[in-house]
Amino acid sequence: QVQLVESGGGLVQAGGSLRLSCAASGSVFRVGDMGWYRQAPGKQRETVATIATTAHTYYADSVKGRFTISRDNAKNTVYLQMNSLKVEDTGVYYCNVDVATMPTISYPFWGQGIQVTVSS
Repeated sequence: QVQLVESGGGLVQAGGSLRLSCAASGSVFRVGDMGWYRQAPGKQRETVATIATTAHTYYADSVKGRFTISRDNAKNTVYLQMNSLKVEDTGVYYCNVDVATMPTISYPFWGQGIQVTVSS
């Protein structure tokens, strides 16, 4: 009943920019905290950025100053603006959204993942 649809990935040269989007749809009563995570080839998943319902944000040190996370509550969507991309940013990016399908409790939902490849 809840689906997260990611878009905006692709291939870009180092120094370029990409904008990722993740929209929650279905039986959405309200949306809570949101975040972006990535997994590079041969490595474990890591947190990239998160944004709370208060709009408070967290960024991994490796992306601080280059990436910006934002949200549009009316659209149940979280964005990740990625600037000054580096080769080491390459990986599969996953969004995670806390979704309440009823007023009492929310659960984390994951997107399918989208490939971001940065070439030199």
